[in-house]
Amino acid sequence: MKILQSRQFERKLNKLTKQDKKLLDKQILKIADDPAIGSEKKGDLRGVYIHKFKIKHTQYLLSYRFVEDNLELIMIGPHENYYRDLKSYLKSR
Repeated sequence: MKILQSRQFERKLNKLTKQDKKLLDKQILKIADDPAIGSEKKGDLRGVYIHKFKIKHTQYLLSYRFVEDNLELIMIGPHENYYRDLKSYLKSR
């Protein structure tokens, strides 16, 4: 299984500190080991899974989906306006 990153994910990733990136890498490995760890969304976001975790005191959401046999990391960010931004990003693709 390959792990792919969307352009949106890469942009947000560049804004994180080294320590935060290490925590994120651990969460990504958890997802790769057990893809059912996140909850699948319904409606417009069908097929997209969301995994929630904390960095420092802030809760982050990581969205991912399966494309063929690969894992695509779509977006990461805090909860505020997350689903709105995720929907607009997926519609623009």
